[in-house]
Amino acid sequence: MGFASPQAAMRFYGEAINEHRFESLLPVLSADVIFWFSSGSFHGIDAARQAFEKTWRRIAEETYWLEELSWVSEGDHSAVCIYQFHWRGVVDGEPRAGSGRGTSVLRREADDWKIVHEHLSAEPVHAG
Repeated sequence: MGFASPQAAMRFYGEAINEHRFESLLPVLSADVIFWFSSGSFHGIDAARQAFEKTWRRIAEETYWLEELSWVSEGDHSAVCIYQFHWRGVVDGEPRAGSGRGTSVLRREADDWKIVHEHLSAEPVHAG
């Protein structure tokens, strides 16, 4: 599976993340991906897998989505978008929701676009 544009890669990411299966995300992640979350920095596929799976265990029935994507840079080999992210689910048996700001950096690898970096800044969690 390949992505002809960074926009296609981000659309896929926004849908695949709700499967709660890390394997579903692999087509869009670079092997050297770096995630910066409020819970820490995660370098590479194995570290990213652990971070995602920990989150999915903590937030039951989670739904995650992106809004207001704005492409601040787009070239032949790299692209950067900023956005608002949102989630809702059940934490410790209670409905919860959250949101924040995100930045994703994508890189063209051969004829494919991959996420090489994501930085999320979460706002305070509130009752859902």
